[in-house]
Amino acid sequence: MSTSMTPPTPAHPRAGAGRAARGDRPVVTAAPPGTPQSPLEASTRRTRWTVTFLLAVAMLWTLVPLVWMLLSSFKNRMDVTSASPQVLFAPTLDNYRNLFTGSNNLGPYIWHSVLAAGISALLAVCLGALAGYGLARTRMRGKKHLAFWIISTRMAPIAAIVVPLFLIFRGLGLIDSIPGLVLAYLTFNLPFAIWLMSAFFAEVPPSLEESALVAGCTRWQAFRTVILPLTKSGLVTTFVLCLVFAWNDYAFAVVFSGPNSQTLPIAASQLVTQTGIDWGQLTAIGTIVVVPMMLAGLAVRRWLVTGLTLGAVTGE
Repeated sequence: MSTSMTPPTPAHPRAGAGRAARGDRPVVTAAPPGTPQSPLEASTRRTRWTVTFLLAVAMLWTLVPLVWMLLSSFKNRMDVTSASPQVLFAPTLDNYRNLFTGSNNLGPYIWHSVLAAGISALLAVCLGALAGYGLARTRMRGKKHLAFWIISTRMAPIAAIVVPLFLIFRGLGLIDSIPGLVLAYLTFNLPFAIWLMSAFFAEVPPSLEESALVAGCTRWQAFRTVILPLTKSGLVTTFVLCLVFAWNDYAFAVVFSGPNSQTLPIAASQLVTQTGIDWGQLTAIGTIVVVPMMLAGLAVRRWLVTGLTLGAVTGE
């Protein structure tokens, strides 16, 4: 009895078309090592390297002057005024010591800056939060025009504001006083705080405070217990920015301050005289001005980054 073997039938060419029609996808394998990159991958790689290079250049542009100022504040007079840059030197604290001794006592200037900048930033945040909340929740015609008018007062040149404010402050007896500096700083901090906080409050869903109202809270309780905790990053961001603006101000301080209220920028300008410039003390006082604001920014960087990336800088 003989046994016959039937050869396997070859796959019909339409079988592949049938599988494709049923939705079967071909298996995609990774490209072997050494395969040239596609134009899209090469372009993405070049873009990434370009962005990294630009960020490195921007960081060097920002940090090198600050580091050089910090190093110069620890140099003696010979090293600071040397024609060739002195990278290796014997550090000294004479520049800082001279700022707090004799007639160059920097203590009152620091205290005046802390009071004027701190109080004005705190008032700007408190008033800006109230006004910004009302601006964000109020429905009325011309709301966007009102918001733009508020921030446009911040855009006005200082030269156009100084003379009217000086006449008003002189009539009220606010020249050469901390309250006068606080009010002067509020003229450009408060519009910025209102505009910034209104955008933060606009990001909070109104249904949250409506739920609080239904639960029995008053409007003020809903604002204090529900809305403010949700915009904590906005409050911190606004406070830090207002503090930096007031701390670094020179134009208002030189007009409205006097012997009893002069701030750190005024003390720095007094080191530039007709007889010369004391570069050692000038870099030391520059370090004293810059370092506190850098430390404040680093301390609240988590809230600061969250606030600046929340979309609040777009305004309403």
